[in-house]
Amino acid sequence: MQMIDRRGFLVTAALAGLGVAAGGLRASAADTRLRCVWWGSADRSKRTNDVIALYQKANPQTEVSGEMIAGSDYWTKLATSMAGRNVADIFQLEPSTIADYSGRGACMELDQFVGKSLDLSTFGKSEVDLCRIDGKLYGVGLGLNSFCMMYDADTLKEAGVSVPKEQITWKALAELARDFKRNGPAKRNYWAVPYGARYHYVFDVWLRQRGKLLFQDGTIGFNKEDAKEWFAYWEDLRENKLCVSADIQTRDDNTIESNALTLGNSAIGFAYSNQLVGYQKLNKQTLSIGMLPGEGPGKPTGHYYRPGLIWSISSTSTNGEEAAKFINFFVNDLEAGKVLGVERGVPPAKVVREALLPTLNETERKTVDYIESLSGKLDSYPEPAPIGANEFDRGVMRPIADSLAFGRASVDEAAQNLVDTGTRTLRKRG
Repeated sequence: MQMIDRRGFLVTAALAGLGVAAGGLRASAADTRLRCVWWGSADRSKRTNDVIALYQKANPQTEVSGEMIAGSDYWTKLATSMAGRNVADIFQLEPSTIADYSGRGACMELDQFVGKSLDLSTFGKSEVDLCRIDGKLYGVGLGLNSFCMMYDADTLKEAGVSVPKEQITWKALAELARDFKRNGPAKRNYWAVPYGARYHYVFDVWLRQRGKLLFQDGTIGFNKEDAKEWFAYWEDLRENKLCVSADIQTRDDNTIESNALTLGNSAIGFAYSNQLVGYQKLNKQTLSIGMLPGEGPGKPTGHYYRPGLIWSISSTSTNGEEAAKFINFFVNDLEAGKVLGVERGVPPAKVVREALLPTLNETERKTVDYIESLSGKLDSYPEPAPIGANEFDRGVMRPIADSLAFGRASVDEAAQNLVDTGTRTLRKRG
């Protein structure tokens, strides 16, 4: 994995994806019609539709219809379209879903287009391979990111607490939450930290710090005792009213708009680094970015570079070649790169990174600086998530954590349920 010089942009090590609504200009007398769908913020929608407009101006023979589907509706509609064999030509996935959906036969193999309509020559090999499942390429990542903590440093400072430049420990985070409650602003329904028990990606990092994995060999990589320790940490905070309450936390649909940080209920939020651009647009206070909590100096950080979002082509598309050309434009065109910025992560194509660097604003530079700061502190990229990984997040982890937060289950019961239901939900590919 190679870092670009300090003035440079960073890294050759992973990638990301895209997304959002009411897409581009209608091409007159179009020879080819493509549909693409994604989820994301309003800012991502605008950027995506602006790139669609650029593409159609350069390719008037192609009409691209873009649609943003909000929150959980995205996966419901994707499943429905799969059942009806009517998946959009180009659709958005992420690291935890590409193995799942390619395993279900939803994704077209892209190797046939590489070196032709799809130029990935300016990607590092490791970046391309992040979207390979069982040796076959099923997607193209559009930006490098990692997990992170975003926070309102000024409000924390007013309460006499702060997040250290290096990784804060889990113990210190709990102490910060206690101090913030005593000295923080007298604001109703406002805490330092969210109720993080329901975030599967934070649990992933927490497990890695302890030598465990969220997923391993097609099933869960943790046991009941791991889950008990995880849930007990958050329950201690909740029971002492040191984190976001259950009724507010369950509003979080894993979107920027529904996160407690954006809703004005917490000074700290857990997210993915590329989302800083979207979060800052919706938050009046200036946000800072840092690593998720850890176990202290010299211990594994639990972080790794990842392709935050991915474009895949539907296996039922009759316009695979044209869809590949569209994706190629997204990842390689300089003007498209300037429009997209780093909202989906640091672009994987070197030429786009170099062209983009001088155009970055302060928030975007924070994103790049954060990714660069992780160099030398990272774990290896995990094996592809098993089939059912997306359902593990939405249908297992979140509901079980919510049941715990509302007092409908004990820590022991929730931990056993997570192991049992998680095991039933996941299955190996093939």
